[in-house]
Amino acid sequence: MHLVYPAVLSALLFCTGLYGVLARRNAILVLMSVELMLNAVNLNLVAFDVWLSKAARDTLHSGQALTLFTIAIAAAEIGIGLAIILAVYRNRGTSAIDRLRDAAEGHGDGSDDSAGSDSTVPGAEKAEATA
Repeated sequence: MHLVYPAVLSALLFCTGLYGVLARRNAILVLMSVELMLNAVNLNLVAFDVWLSKAARDTLHSGQALTLFTIAIAAAEIGIGLAIILAVYRNRGTSAIDRLRDAAEGHGDGSDDSAGSDSTVPGAEKAEATA
């Protein structure tokens, strides 16, 4: 098998993952797209390892070892990422990236209405609304 086939497949997988990272609004889908990009890199590592080991008669297989390391890092990344997303979802009620970014920057309406509430304290509006 030629090196071109896995390289083209890897490029397509990586481009699909990149599109998912740039176009998606859901944080879980963004994490899945990052995993797709990492799998494309793993495919390239294994394909080039096999191709180089045929050319040099080398039995070290460092590409495959690096792939196992990448899989372990990706598993840790997805575990921590999902935990963060679930915590944010429980606190804010959404996992949409645009809404989370807008909430972190403020309301974005440009008005400076600080007469009735202390805007530096998180949750001050919620406490006043329930009082």
